[in-house]
Amino acid sequence: MKQLDVGGYENWIFDWSGTLVDDLAMVIDATNHVMRHYQKPELTRESFRMEFRLPYMDYYAEVLPGVDLDELEEHFRKGFADSEASGVVSPLLDHALDFLKELQSRGKQMFILSSMDAQAYHKHAADLGVDHFFEAAYAGVLDKREQIHQLIATHGLDPEKTVFLGDMQHDVDTAKHGGIGSIALLTGYQNAQQLSESCPDLLVDDLSEIKKMFNDTPSQ
Repeated sequence: MKQLDVGGYENWIFDWSGTLVDDLAMVIDATNHVMRHYQKPELTRESFRMEFRLPYMDYYAEVLPGVDLDELEEHFRKGFADSEASGVVSPLLDHALDFLKELQSRGKQMFILSSMDAQAYHKHAADLGVDHFFEAAYAGVLDKREQIHQLIATHGLDPEKTVFLGDMQHDVDTAKHGGIGSIALLTGYQNAQQLSESCPDLLVDDLSEIKKMFNDTPSQ
């Protein structure tokens, strides 16, 4: 795994869930709502982290073959809204706000690329007061690999100066597909062994580790 010159990245693309926001409990509740509806065994927190993967339509095609995706998403959204954790806005992960402010102080561009339902993302980002950090947000994306090139082209990003941060193998795979840098974080849905299988350029415990790497790079 190579050492990244993080200060050289001008464009920072973030996944949302598990990367900036801790909404794992709500997503597990929503997934189990779907499982109950179709009379499938519910998932524990650990089994969810080991089994769930993106793109999520591939996961559901395997566990619930033949079920229409729009129908699944409708049940998922209801389970998400009815989650016991839904009464509290999903909190920003530790160090997330500090890291966004650090990038802002250095004049970096920031974007969101997430599979999270677009309506849920925009509400959370506004409630948490972080929506203003991002140049643009691409949420509700089924397969991020199909969006990454358009995002890069639309905003005229230099791939060599662009990095994608996420907590799942699909995020790392998306970065590689787009020809950009990849940083995997252990703050979300998958563990170190799973993430290492996709060979990210950098694997860190949380965003504070990346912030420390800016120490030798002066703010703009």
